[in-house]
Amino acid sequence: MASSTRNGDTNEGEIRLWQEDSWWVAKDVDTGVTTQGESREEALDNLDDAVAVHTGERGREPTDEELRALGIDPANNATGGQEPPDVLD
Repeated sequence: MASSTRNGDTNEGEIRLWQEDSWWVAKDVDTGVTTQGESREEALDNLDDAVAVHTGERGREPTDEELRALGIDPANNATGGQEPPDVLD
């Protein structure tokens, strides 16, 4: 695995890219966001998209109107007193 470290220090904006079986894996070290793709370019493109969503540069919460158009009642779309699933921790 290659990385952009020098003297053991992590560089700002560091991305790690490695191959696992037939997939390329890309990780943004600062955010911890990790993606994969069938090629290096695809893995890096996916990483760009995922980091943008993670940092709020892309994406947004749906409006009540959009939820209703999908058949979801916003008033009933709440977790209430339930704990979120472990996968969201």
